[in-house]
Amino acid sequence: MIRWKKAAAAAAIAVTTALAVTACAGGSTDGGGEGAGTLTLGAIGAPTTFDPAGSQWGNLSPFYQAVFDTLLLATPEGTIEPWLATEWSYNDDNTVLTLTLRDDVTFSDGSKLTADVVAKNLQRFKDGTSPDAGYFAGVASFEAPDDTTVVITLSAPDPAMLNYLTRDPGLVGAEASLDSADAATNPVGSGPYILDTAATVTGTTYSYTKNPDYWNPDVQYYDNLVINVLSDPTAALNAIKAGEANGVKLANNDALTEVEAAGWTVNANELDFQGLLLLDRAGTMDPALADVKVRQAINYAFDRDGLLTALQTDHGTVTTQVFPATSDAYDPELDSYYDYDPEKAKELLAEAGYPDGLSISMPTVSVLSATTYTLVAQQLADVGITVEATDVPVGNFIADMLAPKYPATFMALEQNPDWQLIQFMIAPNAVFNPFKYQDPQVDEYIKEIQYGDEATQASVAKELNTYIVEQAWFAPFYRVQGSVATDANTTVEMLPTNAYPAIYDFQPKQ
Repeated sequence: MIRWKKAAAAAAIAVTTALAVTACAGGSTDGGGEGAGTLTLGAIGAPTTFDPAGSQWGNLSPFYQAVFDTLLLATPEGTIEPWLATEWSYNDDNTVLTLTLRDDVTFSDGSKLTADVVAKNLQRFKDGTSPDAGYFAGVASFEAPDDTTVVITLSAPDPAMLNYLTRDPGLVGAEASLDSADAATNPVGSGPYILDTAATVTGTTYSYTKNPDYWNPDVQYYDNLVINVLSDPTAALNAIKAGEANGVKLANNDALTEVEAAGWTVNANELDFQGLLLLDRAGTMDPALADVKVRQAINYAFDRDGLLTALQTDHGTVTTQVFPATSDAYDPELDSYYDYDPEKAKELLAEAGYPDGLSISMPTVSVLSATTYTLVAQQLADVGITVEATDVPVGNFIADMLAPKYPATFMALEQNPDWQLIQFMIAPNAVFNPFKYQDPQVDEYIKEIQYGDEATQASVAKELNTYIVEQAWFAPFYRVQGSVATDANTTVEMLPTNAYPAIYDFQPKQ
C-alpha cells in the first residue's frame, strides 16, 4: 500500500513529443465581453517558433491555431470536418489522398490560398524541425495539379493521415512568409487572428487582433485574443482568483476546489496517461526487462487507486492500457488487467530468476512530480525492485530518454487515436520506442491494421491492445484528468484528441 499522506503533488505536465517548459508567467489583461472584447487565455508553455515547419501541438496549439488554419478540423465530438479543405477522398488502396481546397481564402498579407502554397507547406513540414515531422515519413510526394487540388501520395497506407492534417502538420502559412528572415516571430496565416508583434512579449504574453478578412467570421467570437504563459501553477491560480483571464489550462488538479470557489468552471477530459514506459523490452541495456514475467511483476507492484488518490486527488481513471477510451482498440476490462498484488509480483520475479530482487535504472526530472518518483520507487522496493535514479536536467530529459540512455522511465503521454498511437509508441520506428523493439506478433497486427478495411482495423486494434497489455509493454497507472478552467462569462468544449481546446471552441456565455 502507499505509505504517503494524501498530498498536494505537482503533477506531470503531459508531453507529446517534447517537453515545453517556460520560466515566467504572463501579466494581466481585461477580460472578454459578450460576443466581443478580448478573450484572455492561460497556457502552460510558449512556442519556440511561429514557423509552421517547426511547430508543435498539444498545449501549444492555441498559439498556432489563432493565426494559421489547418487543412481539416478536429471537433469536440471526435469527428474530422472540412476546414481549408472542403472535401477529401482516397484511392482504392488508400495510398493517394486527394484534397479539394476552398477558393475564397486569403492570407493576412493579401495573398491567396492555392494548392501550390499548401503543397509547399506540407513539404516544408516534412523536411522541417517540428518534433512531429515524422508524421509525414511515409509520404512520397505532395502535388498540386490545379489551384484547388492537393494530392498526397503515400508509400503505404497511413490510417492517421486525416488526423494529422487537423494538427501542426496541417498548418498553412503564406508563401512569401515561409522563407522570410522573421518567419519564427512574425507568422502570416489565414487564421481568425493576426499576431500583434508590437504588443507581444516572447515567452510571456502573446497578443492577437481579429483578422478582418477571415473567411469564416462565424467562429470569430472576440475582437482580440491574448494568451499569457502561466507555466507556474501558483501563477495560474492567482490569475484565476484575480479575474485576469477567461480560460486557463491547468498544469495539475491540485487547486480545483479553489478554482471552483472563485466562481470558475472546470472543464475536463482524459487525454493523457501516466505510468512507466518499459522501453528496453529486448533487454539490450537491462536484461531483466526482456522477461515478460519481470514486466508483469512491475505492473502488479503498483497500487493504482492509491496513486490516483495521492498524486491526482482522484481526478482520473485507473488503467493498465495505453489506448484511450475513445479508441477502437479500447477494452474496459483492460483497465484492471493487473490488480495490485505485491505477492504475485514477488512470485513472478522469483520465477524469472530474481528471488532476491533486482535493480532498474530510471531518470528523474524536476518538472515532473518528486512525489511521483518517491511513490514509484517505494512501491517497486516493496516487491524487491530497487530504482537507481539519475536526475536529468529538464532540457535533456526527452533527448536522454530517446537516445536511449535508460531502460525505463516514468512519463506522461498523450493517448492518441489508434494508428497515431501505434506510430507514436508501438511501431519499430515509433518515437517512444527508442530501442526499436520488435515483436513478430505485433508486426503482424500493425500490418493488418495498416492495410485492412475499417472493420479489420477496429477488430485487430483491439487484439493488438490486448496483446501488449498481456506482454506488459508498459505499466500505466491512470488516465489523468486534464482541466481547463473558464470564468463565468466564458464556455468551452474540450477536445477528445488534444490537451488544449480549439481556439474556436471558446465562446462568450449567452
